[in-house]
Amino acid sequence: MPRGLKMSSTETHLCGSEQETLELAKLLAERLSGKKILVYLEGDLGAGKTTLVRGVLRAMGCETKIKSPTYTLVETYDLPGLRVNHFDLYRMEDPEELEFMGGREYFEDALCFIEWPEKGTGWLPDPDLYIGISMHGNARQIALKWQNSPT
Repeated sequence: MPRGLKMSSTETHLCGSEQETLELAKLLAERLSGKKILVYLEGDLGAGKTTLVRGVLRAMGCETKIKSPTYTLVETYDLPGLRVNHFDLYRMEDPEELEFMGGREYFEDALCFIEWPEKGTGWLPDPDLYIGISMHGNARQIALKWQNSPT
């Protein structure tokens, strides 16, 4: 594939319960296991972004408490053979805050999940996987858009 050309594929899942969301998280964990990529998560407050990440981490074998990084901006988990960084940029005022906290180092050699990536516009690299979560009635529609990444 020529350099700079993006290949992408999109898939959509409808999850009618938290259990179905966790089942999708388990499948996603299998696809992300061992991969050092950048994942954006977008959706309204309460859409289930953190629940999905928590499910992926549990399915990957994380046994420690998995906290929302709302107040810390980032939580790091060292799993066998893979470091995972989970960001929540909701409370961030300026993308430069990522630079001040050594943000670029977090993206080296790790799987990174970023909630509210629009808060880092102009500073964050492009994602390998975009996850959009929206409510449709009582169900969550979870769209996965893979970019330059093996599906």
